[in-house]
Amino acid sequence: MQQQKRQPELVEGNLPVFVFPTELIFYADDQSTHKQVLTLYNPYEFALKFKVLCTTPNKYAVVDASGAVKPQCCVDIVIRHRDVRASHYGVIDKFRLQVSEQSQRKALGRKEIIATLLPSAKEQQQKEEEEKRIKEHLTESVFFDQTLCQPGKNRTASSGPSLLTVFLGVVCIAALMLPTLGEVESLVPLYLHLSVNQKLVAAYVLDLKNSHTKHILLSHYLAEIRS
Repeated sequence: MQQQKRQPELVEGNLPVFVFPTELIFYADDQSTHKQVLTLYNPYEFALKFKVLCTTPNKYAVVDASGAVKPQCCVDIVIRHRDVRASHYGVIDKFRLQVSEQSQRKALGRKEIIATLLPSAKEQQQKEEEEKRIKEHLTESVFFDQTLCQPGKNRTASSGPSLLTVFLGVVCIAALMLPTLGEVESLVPLYLHLSVNQKLVAAYVLDLKNSHTKHILLSHYLAEIRS
């Protein structure tokens, strides 16, 4: 019954393979890194067979390149770099880890692991730190650019008329609409009648661009002076 339940999962090439790490980095100046360990996990209810293949087997020595993993257990696979030379710096090699059920030959799943030889761990660390600083600098630059944009928006929003300006404008408009001194037929009380001079001041405060209005008010003002 268990065989029938898991049979749909045992399709060739579709079984997930759990291995860590998925990338191996060897450093020429650090012999401790010339030996790397891959850990293969088997979370399934059945045992697995595994086999390790490599695109450049002459450069590596794989301890226990094939074997078995019990259900819900793991196994370590040791890989040694045995051809450390400058001509191999930066070259990407690939390992393929194939797994199958013990009673079958077909590969139920496979996982690729890349391997790279670098000249120096310190140089790589410096490079990573430099890349980190560049990323942080770019992040800070974007942050400050956004921060600088905010005051600009505030200035734009605050560049509109203030309450005092609006109030003064309303007062000046009201002053221009009030009757002028000397007008007899008006329902507005006499104390609200303004002189031409007062209206002219209100007009200039509003900075009226209607030159015709200014001309009329100025004419009335000059006539008042002459009288």
